[in-house]
Amino acid sequence: MRVLFLAPNSPKTGNCTTAERIRNHIVAAGHTCVLCDTREFRSASDVSSLMMQEPRFQAALAIHLFKGGRLLLDAGVPFGVVFGGTDVNEDVKDEHKRAVMEEVLRKARFAVAFTDKLKGRAEDHCKHVPLDVLGVRTKQEENLRVFLLVCGLRRVKDPLYLLEVFAEWHSQNPLVVLIIIGPKVMYLAADLSQEDLHAAMQKSFALVNSSLSEGMSAAILEAMDLGLPVLARDVPGNAAIVKHEVTGLLYSSPQEFVSMSRKLLDDHELQERLVRNGKNYITTCHNPMTERIAYQKLVETLH
Repeated sequence: MRVLFLAPNSPKTGNCTTAERIRNHIVAAGHTCVLCDTREFRSASDVSSLMMQEPRFQAALAIHLFKGGRLLLDAGVPFGVVFGGTDVNEDVKDEHKRAVMEEVLRKARFAVAFTDKLKGRAEDHCKHVPLDVLGVRTKQEENLRVFLLVCGLRRVKDPLYLLEVFAEWHSQNPLVVLIIIGPKVMYLAADLSQEDLHAAMQKSFALVNSSLSEGMSAAILEAMDLGLPVLARDVPGNAAIVKHEVTGLLYSSPQEFVSMSRKLLDDHELQERLVRNGKNYITTCHNPMTERIAYQKLVETLH
């Protein structure tokens, strides 16, 4: 995927350092990321013109809701924003700038705050923008099929692995959506408590895992326990707890993920079998009470 990244990019500044670090994360995931200084553009129309040039950009990202975010309002591609600091601390005091930033937040797929304090200030000043909702709204909400990816934006979790093929699938079928929930770093949904995360899982169609490497995914085990079908990347840690077409589905490529997801959507017998076997697996191998007793016995050996 080709990503346009806008940032106030004066050399040797905090924003420049942050932008380079984020760009490296994106490139490490296999994408092309073009970093541009916001000062190169006078208005959103300049960015819109850039987006029309070949090779085309498929997505965009901006640091600073006003300096960068406002330039993406007419970009015509999905975009996310990263709070810069002065946008939330200073620019919100200007009524015009605050209105523009609220519009940016309404249109953005996600917003990143590096600290809870910064996130709290954004919530306080942008009261008209629902920052703490999943952000998927449609006239056919009851027909949505949500694929939930629970992870942080770390290379080993590879959260962007499925993004391109899922975007293509979504363009063909708007009722399938991918939601990423993760701690602190990046989210389409705000950081959720365990209770709220479980509620989100129960409203989803399937749990997705895209990790390059995994020990034992707690999210997969929780999904099985909650009766949610699991689609996991075929790596050793996942294959140890997910038996293909028995307790879940294992995929080896983005294309295979979409193929299996399509099948799962249409095959109700497969859905029921995966849910039933998944819950049985949890009861047999990861029973909470059995685990508690085992740990209690282990702790007793430390006396």
